[in-house]
Amino acid sequence: MANKNNSEQEGRYDILQNAAGEILIIIKYHQGGPENPRFVYDGGSSALLYRSRESAIMLDNINEKARSPLKSVDELLIVEIEDDDVAREYKVPVRHIQSLDKFL
Repeated sequence: MANKNNSEQEGRYDILQNAAGEILIIIKYHQGGPENPRFVYDGGSSALLYRSRESAIMLDNINEKARSPLKSVDELLIVEIEDDDVAREYKVPVRHIQSLDKFL
């Protein structure tokens, strides 16, 4: 599990939902591939994407319109972009929790 020391802030990201209700999150490319990634979410304005033991990304200021859809899915797709191209994409299970504070 990551802690505050190896968690970084994702300054720019996009959350999209298709007609089937599936969620896609676009982030910038990060070195090192995902290993057993998971998305931890408590329904509030922040979420934590664990990419690997060495890499966790905090998504802050989640738009209120995106919160309910995020709470309703068990899996989402992460797309990492480098120089306007898709560098990597992978599915991530969503872990719904009561409070994200316990994970930080």
